[in-house]
Formats: sequence, C-alpha cells, structure tokens
Amino acid sequence: MNWEQLLSLRRQGDKGKRLRIEQDDTRLGFEVDYDRIIFSAAFRSLQDKTQVIPLSKTDFVHTRLTHSLEVSVVGRSLGRLVGKKVIEKHPYLKDVHGFHMNDFGAIVAAASLAHDIGNPPFGHSGEKAIGEYFSIGKGQQYKAQLTAKQWQDLIDFEGNANGFSVLTGSRPGIEGGLRISYATLGAFTKYPKESLPKKPTKNIADKKYGFFQTDKDFFKEVATDLGMIPNKSADDLGFERHPLAYLVEAADDICYTIIDFEDGINLGLVSEDFALEYLIKLVKDSIDSAKYKTLETKEDRISYLRALAIGSLINDAVKVFIDNEQAILAGKFPFALMDKSKYKAQMTDIINLSIDKIYQSREVIEKEIVGYQIIQTLLDKFITAFNNHFNGTASNYDNLLLKLLPEKHHLDKDNLYERLLHICHYISLLTDGNALELFNTINGKKGV
Repeated sequence: MNWEQLLSLRRQGDKGKRLRIEQDDTRLGFEVDYDRIIFSAAFRSLQDKTQVIPLSKTDFVHTRLTHSLEVSVVGRSLGRLVGKKVIEKHPYLKDVHGFHMNDFGAIVAAASLAHDIGNPPFGHSGEKAIGEYFSIGKGQQYKAQLTAKQWQDLIDFEGNANGFSVLTGSRPGIEGGLRISYATLGAFTKYPKESLPKKPTKNIADKKYGFFQTDKDFFKEVATDLGMIPNKSADDLGFERHPLAYLVEAADDICYTIIDFEDGINLGLVSEDFALEYLIKLVKDSIDSAKYKTLETKEDRISYLRALAIGSLINDAVKVFIDNEQAILAGKFPFALMDKSKYKAQMTDIINLSIDKIYQSREVIEKEIVGYQIIQTLLDKFITAFNNHFNGTASNYDNLLLKLLPEKHHLDKDNLYERLLHICHYISLLTDGNALELFNTINGKKGV
C-alpha cells in the first residue's frame, strides 16, 4: 500500500480523481467528512445510547455521543502525530501532492467520530439481541430462504458493518448516503471483510466483519481505489486494513479503557484507592506530584490522572505505529497497536477490573436484560408487519404499526434479506429512550 493512494479524497459518484494539491485548505475534504457526520441524525441519536450504563440519568456517565467525541479528539492527536512523522519520512507527500500532517488527523478524527454510529440501543448487548433473534429466536424461520453469508450477517449482527451502511447507504434522492471520502471510509473499517468465513485467521482485521452483503460491491470499490491488499480467496471478499484504521482502533481502545474506568470510579463502582493503584502505573513518568497534592476532590484527582494516562497511551501508540509502518503498509501487522504497547499489561488490568466492577454490575445486567426484551419484541413486530405488507397479507394492526416507521424508512424491498436487514437497521438507529417508548406503545403501556 502507498500513502498517496490511501489518502484518497474520492467520494461515491465521483467520475475523476480529487487532488489534494487542488483542495481549498479552508474547507478540506477530510474536514467535510467530520462535518457531515456530526450533523447527521444517526450521530445525534448517540446522545441517548448506552456507553456503559444503559438508560442512566446521571451526568457522570458517558453516552455513545460523548464517548465518540472523545475518541475523535484522541484520534485527531494520533493522526497528527503519525502524519508529522510519515511526512518527514516521505517528504514527496507534501512536496508533490500537498498533503499535511493535519490531513492524517482529520481522517482519523472523522472515522473515530463515526466509529459507533451503527451501534444499536443498549450497548453491545443490543447487537447480541438482534443476532439471537435470528439464531435462536423467532427469526430462525427465515434461515432456509437466505444464503449462508446473508444469514451470517443477521445472526452476527455487527455494529461496524451497520455503521458502514449508515455512512454510505443510498435512498431516493440521497445517493451514497453522507458521501464520505474513501480515505475516511477505509480508516473507519476496522474489519475489512464480509461475515464469512468467520474469524478465518488470528489477524486482528479478521476478528469481526465490516460490511453487509448489500454493501459488498461498494466496499470493494472503496478498497480497490485505496489500494488495500486483498487477503481472501476468489469466493470471499476481504482485505488487509487501511493503516489509519489502526489509529481509530487505538483511539477507541484508549478511551474505553481509561474513561469507562473513570465512569466506574465516579459512580462508586470502583474505589479511588483502586484507581490510584492502577492509573499510577501509566503516569509515573509524567505526574507532577506537587500539583496532584493540591487537588482536593476525587473527581479532580481522577480527571488529572486520566488526562496523563491518555497522553502516555497516545505517545506509545504513535511509537508502535511508526516502528511498524513498513509492516503495516505491507499488510503484515496482524495486531492491534495497543496489543504491542509497553502498557499492555496495565491496560489489561484496568479492563479486567472494569469487567468485574462495572460491566458486570447489577445495574448494567438488569438494564441489558430489559434491552433484550425491548429489541427482540420490536424486531418481531416490525419484521412481521413489513413482510406481511410485502406479501399482501397485512392486517390493520400491521398497517398501523408500519405508520410508526419514519418516512425515510418507507421503502419497498423485494428481497427478503434486504427487508430483514432494513428493519434491523431501523431498530439499530433508535435511541435507548425511543426504543423503550416504542416498546411501551406496542405493549399498551403508553397512555392514550
């Protein structure tokens, strides 16, 4: 892979190549990506989607929105620092093509901003609830009518693949969705493969999948334009990662490790003594002990340590990337950056403590159980109504239910797989609160 091609400004529908040297620096294409994402309805819905604690009303706790904004900030720093070193190493990128270090930062920031845009309500349990509706629930009835890969898309419903659809999906008059640059789409796609074969290798890029069967042809166009390296057989589509996808992943890893931990501390799920014991290992080389002693509140002390810890992890991730740039460009780096971090053991300790004290706390478990019931009920009701409408057998109840679909979801789908995926997509875009309200309406629990 080569950087000039990987930094493609092309967008869906473009007939020719967009040259960086011809770009208006006051309105750079990669920055347009960020703007389009942040003004999108799908991004706004993240303000009421779970990061750690579902349906939480405390102002301590991060939502998917605040998490995504923070990941984009960390991603921008990672991108700029890497961009500075890459351009120093390959000066032709600036001298001939006009690229700047901030271009790397803008791409990674935009992709990081969107990294959770396809996640359904109620956190990762929302993905599992959708998948299990098909694998062990009422959705099993559709298996015989689908191809193996279509079925795998549904039983392993993946927020990353759904995010690619959110960013690129067309509807009448809106061709190409948000029309994000190919470079940003490449950086966004952490798992550039289809759902089968499942985990064919230990390569981090094969851990999950990154696009549905409906988006396969367009993803292939994006990956080919970027010069990404194919790594699957003729019957399966898959590529080695776009190099900047490693930075998006690192930004997310850094934020959820440190900031979810901070949430747990502020909620009282993790003691401050634990926090000091774990975080001090990350900041011992940068902490100003005199400053730390002046901080009187737990929140201020933890905030200070969090900021230093993130700084340490950013610098280390950049070092790992630059040390391995040649292998990454050759598609020969099958690891997450933070798996090769000198702080790997410390991050693992924090994650394990967070799993024990936060992710498996009673409050989280109880609300995830509620989320399962909500999502699977909504899936069943809307899929049944949507299919009955297509088959000409819709009841009055079905027709009333379909009137609850937003106008942009009133699309005819002749293919069963596309109908099922369409309803999954609709439900995935609901906020936690919207999903709960819709569930109550369907179950007659909402006042009339």
